[in-house]
Amino acid sequence: MEEINAYHEAGHALLAILVGARVRHVTIEPDKDDGPDRFAEIQVEWPLDLFTGKEIRKKMVLVALAGPVAEMIHTGEPYHPGFQEEWAGDWQAAWEAAETIVPAPQKRVTYLERTTRSIYELLDDDRHWAALAAIVDDLLAHETLEGDHVEEIVRTWL
Repeated sequence: MEEINAYHEAGHALLAILVGARVRHVTIEPDKDDGPDRFAEIQVEWPLDLFTGKEIRKKMVLVALAGPVAEMIHTGEPYHPGFQEEWAGDWQAAWEAAETIVPAPQKRVTYLERTTRSIYELLDDDRHWAALAAIVDDLLAHETLEGDHVEEIVRTWL
C-alpha cells in the first residue's frame, strides 16, 4: 500500500511543479491528528500573483487528477478516476476546481475525462515517468520530502 501511495503522491507533486506551483512537502506518513484518516498528504502553494483565477483552477484540476493517473500507469489498470472510491477526494477536488470553467455537469465530466487522458499521455512519457519514479524512490526511502528536495529531483530528470 505504501508503494501505491508513493506513486499517487508523486503524481500530484510532479504535476504541481510542472504547472508552476510550489510543493511545500509530500509524505506517505501523515500526522495522525484529529482530521480525517489519510494515507498520504501533499501541500501545494499556488503563486496567486502569477496566474489568473481561471488558470489556477485549470492547474488545480491537473494536479488533482495526476495522483490517480500515476496509480493507473503504475498498476497498468486504466480506471475512471470518478468511479474509484479511493480517488473520490481527488475527483471531488478536480470537479470543484472545474466548476467555474465548465459549469454544465455533463460537459464537466467530459472535460475531466479529457484532462485525465492528457495527463496519462504526459506522465507516460519516459522522461516524466523517470522523474516521477525518482520522487517515489525518495518517498519510500524517507517517507516525507520537503518541496525543495522534490523540485531538485524534477530538475535532475527534466
